[in-house]
Amino acid sequence: MDTHFTDNINTAQIGDLVDLIKKIHGFDFSQYSKASFKRRVVRVMQLKKLDYVDLKQLLVNNEDFFYDFLKEITVNVTEMFRDPLFYKSVYKDVIPYLSSYQHIKLWSAGCSTGEEVYSLAILLQAAGLKNKYFIYGTDVNADVLNVARKGIYTLRKIKSFAESYQLTGLPGSVTDHFTMMYDAASIRTELKQNTLFSLHNLISDQVFNEFQMISCRNVFIYFEQELQEKILDLFYRSLCPLGFLCLGSKETIRSESFKRKFKVINKKENIYQKVGI
Repeated sequence: MDTHFTDNINTAQIGDLVDLIKKIHGFDFSQYSKASFKRRVVRVMQLKKLDYVDLKQLLVNNEDFFYDFLKEITVNVTEMFRDPLFYKSVYKDVIPYLSSYQHIKLWSAGCSTGEEVYSLAILLQAAGLKNKYFIYGTDVNADVLNVARKGIYTLRKIKSFAESYQLTGLPGSVTDHFTMMYDAASIRTELKQNTLFSLHNLISDQVFNEFQMISCRNVFIYFEQELQEKILDLFYRSLCPLGFLCLGSKETIRSESFKRKFKVINKKENIYQKVGI
């Protein structure tokens, strides 16, 4: 395929794709960042060697293709203890409050392949809360959730995880929490047993539990403000009174109405606490 097919995809065509996907499949990308959405559509077209007409036809007629497409559009690169200073802040500013609960429920929204879920589990165990917590990890992508449930990562990834882990100041090594295999490593069963991974669409699905902490990091950057506010409302209703919301390093609460509903706990790491009832 000539690259001019992808280079020339225009704003109107992107809008048509968004409308088509919503009508046929019920996924609403209308408020995603236009630049990010276009960049990922172009990537799919290049990978699959498709022009615009071919892409539209496949999205209409081939459900398997659509879910492959969805994986590319919603992909979220992640690793254990990404942004170590964030985890230090959670340990220092959030966990002392969480420890007052008999049962602690956390939600990792847009959890991808599970690294954040297991990082939080390790953090809670390090704080002596081994039998008090349960973490829900959700995503729209069934394939990444299958990877998360297995909790098996390559040794190359483990090396990267180990470097970030050391920067958190937690005791020992990240490998203490893995069973080593020949060419990979598996999260220990004691960490897996306090987790549940399931499908959930932040755009269209509703509140499914009440949480003391919600982490949705490096997901908001792909949404425009109206959709961010819709999801913030979902998180607000999902949090218990004084519950915590954690966003990514390049994300913040911009809406004035939601600024009144959350107070800043750590501005640099974008950790917020729900105010009111």
